[in-house]
Amino acid sequence: MADKTLQQDLPDSQQPIAVNADEKIKPRTPEIDATEIEDPRAVFADRDRSFLEYVMAEGGFADPYDARDFTEVVFRIMRDLMTTEAADRVADELHEPAMPTDEKALQMEVTDLWKDSNPIVAFLSRVRPPWQGPGIFIIDSSRFFFRAANEGGLERDPVNKDAERKHAVKAVFTATKRELSPERIAEIASWLPTDGVRELWDAA
Repeated sequence: MADKTLQQDLPDSQQPIAVNADEKIKPRTPEIDATEIEDPRAVFADRDRSFLEYVMAEGGFADPYDARDFTEVVFRIMRDLMTTEAADRVADELHEPAMPTDEKALQMEVTDLWKDSNPIVAFLSRVRPPWQGPGIFIIDSSRFFFRAANEGGLERDPVNKDAERKHAVKAVFTATKRELSPERIAEIASWLPTDGVRELWDAA
């Protein structure tokens, strides 16, 4: 009777397991939550996506043309913050196809987006000093996101426009960092404004 009372007081995890004499006792294994397991198929699918495919999917763009145009604007603002020499070092590492496609308008390297398809803008980017101040020429984080949304034609929910523009910019940042060396990633970070943009770059 004392043994039965003792067994009743034990928690389920410590209760003895009754087995037949010819059965082997199998150790208890903890249950695994399937939602906590990263699907390797998703990881490989993400790696296989091209630059513009990633920006389009993660940035919420309807087609690769919108993703291309927005990327070009984000790159333009980034170049505005940097010296020509620093921008050239970035361009040298972006010689990957933007997207595998038969569409001639999308047959380009990522570096072509970085340098800007507008010849006038591309020229001015090479002759002007970095827009680091003073006065109206300073590009802080607020101006960076404002320019990205307006020049990039980003039309989103006005209630969540701040979060959505940052989400779209982060998609460009992440796709770009996948193409760059750690040295270039760190160099770009040193040019970006704090209180928003640099932190988003670091998190991408």
